[in-house]
Amino acid sequence: MASIFKKIINGEIPCYKVAETEDYLAFLDINPNAKGHTLCIPKKEIDKIFDLDEAAYLGLMEFSRHVAIALEKAVSCKRVGITVIGLEVPHAHVHLIPLNTMEDARFINKVSLTKQEFESTAQKIASFF
Repeated sequence: MASIFKKIINGEIPCYKVAETEDYLAFLDINPNAKGHTLCIPKKEIDKIFDLDEAAYLGLMEFSRHVAIALEKAVSCKRVGITVIGLEVPHAHVHLIPLNTMEDARFINKVSLTKQEFESTAQKIASFF
């Protein structure tokens, strides 16, 4: 059964797309820790990040780096944090989270954004990619 991320890749579920290449996709997390919280995923459905072959893993990290640079230009923050947890969706993914305090990285406090805020944030990040 396809994960929710595979359904996003296939266009079955909409997302707030930030960046896309032939092999990778970045979109805003719909339950973000902070405004601009972005997920970077390989289009190939692999459950665990360390199960990616070396080229795909390095490609995902390179793609994530480019997205993080765009994110930092688009969203006011002290830095962009990166984390890989992988328990909530069985599809390898990287969280890029705009950080101003350590609390922003804890996955406890969430922010609420309107559809318009999601759309404008995604467009702003995409403009720097």
